[in-house]
Amino acid sequence: MFIDEVILKVIAGKGGDGCTSFRHEKFVEMGGPDGGTGGKGGNIIFVGDEGLKTLIDLRYKKLIKGNKGENGKGSNKTGSKGEDVYIKVPIGTTVTDEESGLIICDITKDKEEFIIATGGRGGKGNAAFKSNENKAPLTSEYGLPGEERTIKCELKLLADVGLIGMPSVGKSSIINAISRANAKVASYHFTTLNPNLGVVKINEDSYIVADLPGLIEGASDGIGLGDKFLKHATRTKIIAHVVDMSGTEYEPYESYITVENELKKYSEKLYNKPRLIIANKMDMPDSKSNLEDFKKKIKDIEIIPISAVTNENIDNLKYKLLELVKEHKDDETYNNLEFESYVLYEFKNEKPYEITKINENTWEIKGKKLEDLLRMTKFNSDEATLKFARKLKRMGVDEKLKELGAREGDIVKILDYEFEYEERLKY
Repeated sequence: MFIDEVILKVIAGKGGDGCTSFRHEKFVEMGGPDGGTGGKGGNIIFVGDEGLKTLIDLRYKKLIKGNKGENGKGSNKTGSKGEDVYIKVPIGTTVTDEESGLIICDITKDKEEFIIATGGRGGKGNAAFKSNENKAPLTSEYGLPGEERTIKCELKLLADVGLIGMPSVGKSSIINAISRANAKVASYHFTTLNPNLGVVKINEDSYIVADLPGLIEGASDGIGLGDKFLKHATRTKIIAHVVDMSGTEYEPYESYITVENELKKYSEKLYNKPRLIIANKMDMPDSKSNLEDFKKKIKDIEIIPISAVTNENIDNLKYKLLELVKEHKDDETYNNLEFESYVLYEFKNEKPYEITKINENTWEIKGKKLEDLLRMTKFNSDEATLKFARKLKRMGVDEKLKELGAREGDIVKILDYEFEYEERLKY
């Protein structure tokens, strides 16, 4: 089964919790804190695998979870890092963040690795909080949750040559004739429901050809098999446009223009790829005269007349495609994403929090940095609570609340926690 699009959720591993511990050894006076830091959570990593040709392995994975980091221990022992989770995907897989629509990665090489979700950092043990002012801290931190996101994985086949054209023009017959592919051939439209790949070997040289499903008017807008398969053509070096010269189903020139217009509407980069025209079905009665008329209208693109059924001129086609592939071997074949510059970045200078007034006496604060601070705080002692309050003050939360009109006794919500605002709190 050919699967080329999957949506799933990934959650990286949570960081291990920090440890609150004190040194208790015979003959050692005032041993002091020795709670270790928790280990980092495991990442979720996608790896390119040239042996895979479909995303079917991901189809039934609705959720991929990372491994938790080990908790810190006494004697200043840091918890071990959570083991990373490696997921193999086919070369040509693009991963997009569903919420933002931005590209996380584009895997184009065998064994290429990308971190899709980063594990949370481990919480600090109480030994990390020892200072001249506080020689016996009781507080330690929880580990941070791992990065969580919903992603869309799209597979765009990687090939040197892409065969395109209207339905039933003979693309499957051509790929069978020039390679050892065994593509389905029948006398009805849309026989090819999934792209077929074939390897063409000529002496010591070889190249990959993709037989892409037939295109019709409106394909770029999703009509027929539509842009579901146009995307595969974006990952080819050469476009070989197959035209049925018999004229039995389509007028050759009109069908050619229809497909070219769909390519242009879908992507200028796709439309501007190097190409040639394959005039197929030259064994049919009207093909030669139709070809003559066609050549009068097409002046600047090379036309190779063939018959995939009788193998007429097939060897010439194979060599001509090899010549074009070699001519463009240094082209950047696979970086043909229409919005390739729009890659997902972590914005370091974004506002640390936003404050919203929910009702007359309730405020809500949101922001990753502040929420992470809350998640890591163990509210199991006055010391930990005071430490959290001080950090909020240093972030300017108190001043901002006062500026916005917060009053003594108002409720301040952060995630699922509620705090009482005290304007004159001293800490």
